[in-house]
Amino acid sequence: MKQLVVISGKGGTGKTTMTASIASLAGGEAVVADCDVDAPDLHLLLKPEIRETFDFWGLQTAKIDPEKCTECGECEKACRFDAIHDFQVDPRGCEGCKVCTLVCPSEAINMVDSVSGHAYISETRFGTMVHADLFPGEEASGKLVTMVRELAFKVAEREKKDLVLIDGSPGIGCPVIASITGTDIALIMTEPSVSGAHDLERILGVTEHFGVEPLVCVNKHDLNPEMTDRIEGLCRDLGVGLAGKLPFDPGVVEAMISGKTLVEVEGPVGRAIRSAWERIKTKL
Repeated sequence: MKQLVVISGKGGTGKTTMTASIASLAGGEAVVADCDVDAPDLHLLLKPEIRETFDFWGLQTAKIDPEKCTECGECEKACRFDAIHDFQVDPRGCEGCKVCTLVCPSEAINMVDSVSGHAYISETRFGTMVHADLFPGEEASGKLVTMVRELAFKVAEREKKDLVLIDGSPGIGCPVIASITGTDIALIMTEPSVSGAHDLERILGVTEHFGVEPLVCVNKHDLNPEMTDRIEGLCRDLGVGLAGKLPFDPGVVEAMISGKTLVEVEGPVGRAIRSAWERIKTKL
């Protein structure tokens, strides 16, 4: 079983639209996993129908036992997150640091598990999709990404699918690391701008560190040919393969509004994505 993750060093580079298009081209032979759990939007294109729901248990929060509490106030003074008032813990403010449990002289505070979101196994027009919903303000998104990937792997084994297609998070933080670790290919979406080139270098450093083979795809390459040449030169210098270059196409907006992937509508971007997918498949 192969795992292909689509990532980007910054947001807004076409990562999710590329993932949706590849899901369409895979023709139902891939299990899709939306691991951008902090701001998921792949469902807007794939329109999943939920089949199974799973609780996500995130960080533990403190809870005060009123029968043991002597109301000494030590926990409130020690809490740097201002989560304890009137000898009660506000779970929305608690960061699970456990300091209150250490300073409580009567051992009246325990750490309890709490539901921080949900993960789903759903059906789409392109096959099975695993995705998640992290509650507002909750932490441990990297842990939820791992849960989504584990569910996707189990579904792929059960359905005998050869590919897990992952829509990763933008940036280089914990959710990204959880998205790319152990994958076979990381398709990095970038754009021909100063910030795009800079963030491409950062995410290439992450893939190198974790031993994941990168491929680069330049979106809207014709808007800044000079910067596109610079990105291609960077890839050559680092020995990184170029999966493709996507042209600017105003028809992309119309496709998004109609809820269609870019390969479901006729246009230059769709043709470029098809060519890129052929190159990616040779690497897989």
